[in-house]
Amino acid sequence: MALPLMKNYVNGEWVESNSKTIGDVWNPALGEKIARVAYGAKEDVDKAVAAANAAFWEWRTTPPLTRARYLFRLKDAFEENFEEIARVLTTEQGKCIDEARGEVRRMIENVEHATGVTTLMCGYTLEDIAKDIDCYGHRQPIGVFAAIVPYNFPGMVAWWFLPYAIVCGNTFIVKPSEQVPMTQTKIFEIVDEIGFPEGVVNMVHGSRDVVNALLEHPDIEGISFVGSTPTAKYIYERCGATGKRVQALGGAKNVVAVTPDADLGAGMPSLITSFFGCTGQRCLSGSILAPVGDVADELIEKFLFATKMMKVGNGLDEQTGMGPVVSAAHKERVLGFIEKGIEEGADLILDGRNFKVPEYPNGFFIGPTVFDNVTPDMTLARQEIFGPVVSIVRCKDLDEAIELVNTRGFANAACLYTGSGGAAREFKYRVKPSMVGINIGIAAPMSFFPFGGAGDSMFGDIKGHGQEIFHFFTDTKVVIERWF
Repeated sequence: MALPLMKNYVNGEWVESNSKTIGDVWNPALGEKIARVAYGAKEDVDKAVAAANAAFWEWRTTPPLTRARYLFRLKDAFEENFEEIARVLTTEQGKCIDEARGEVRRMIENVEHATGVTTLMCGYTLEDIAKDIDCYGHRQPIGVFAAIVPYNFPGMVAWWFLPYAIVCGNTFIVKPSEQVPMTQTKIFEIVDEIGFPEGVVNMVHGSRDVVNALLEHPDIEGISFVGSTPTAKYIYERCGATGKRVQALGGAKNVVAVTPDADLGAGMPSLITSFFGCTGQRCLSGSILAPVGDVADELIEKFLFATKMMKVGNGLDEQTGMGPVVSAAHKERVLGFIEKGIEEGADLILDGRNFKVPEYPNGFFIGPTVFDNVTPDMTLARQEIFGPVVSIVRCKDLDEAIELVNTRGFANAACLYTGSGGAAREFKYRVKPSMVGINIGIAAPMSFFPFGGAGDSMFGDIKGHGQEIFHFFTDTKVVIERWF
């Protein structure tokens, strides 16, 4: 049976790509091909931008409340298809089904939050800025925007941006990761049923050529991106060169510090999910475990015990605690980091290199892996691994833990487990990362708070979702008015 070929969604229709370069989509648990996707061409982008551009003015002049009503209907449709979206997501990405459900829930929450446009898009005014002169600030949509989104959250990340852009009156293009195109395809089948005006919402599959075409197109006003730091830097630079608005969220090296007075029993479940949730393939994964003072030995013993109790397997199995990595190539990349850790002298105390799941011998599995006595200068402690590898860096005191956080270059997220309010305040006050967890692990902000880091984790000034996202997708027109 021929594998399905993913199509683009342009101007309200499903269309095939102009590209003749076709890639494979894999089920990472089975190690089997399940679909095909075109790697895209400039012509595909041109068609989508033309459709979005043509649709802009009529959509821009549609009242915000009317635009929001499309999202109310879409939210209900997503709820009706909730489980099917989650299962497609797990099938092509590999994460556990509960993790996929959580991702779909966050996707829907962004749609819900965007419906608050009639409050969140409001401008402001001041009478009598001078004698008989009034001033108004109106927030107005700008035009065509696009999102370039990653493989690790195939459903959610595009929806950190899309609902806000369109409810503000812009039109939009999504470029899913070519590794996981099936989830957004399923989502856009639902979008199609809602009946948005043609050209308002579009999707173009593809790889590097599509990305560059989006970055260079003169009719695209802004780009939203989530992915690795090198690519985020590239996108930020190209958008600067072409005059586009940009929010480019990059990688991370998140530190989870634990003080001696922390409640290890209460904290252990969130500690484990912080490091091994989504198989470590998320920018909010814990990467470095930093015991402070004399808690190290007890913490490591309990952490290893809990880790070994976790079931690794097919994400569609409700009992699975950790699934495979996304691809064979990524598995080799992560294994390379493990070998580098051994080479640089870290102590491998839990080895996941030859981990096997007997029912799925061809799956892209790596077992939970833990290194002890990692030093801050080692590769394990400096570079983003994006896999189920924990590096333990022992710290003598809280100051040393804070210094560890602040010298990683990345500044995405950090976490402290403690029983001390004073320690918690000191930690959250002094660390550079923009997202901080206290006794809760590396936790993602809800849709009504901003998502994004600092340093090498974020390029641009306005982060994902939250209230500020309405500023990214609008321009403030200031009107100074006097009547005679």
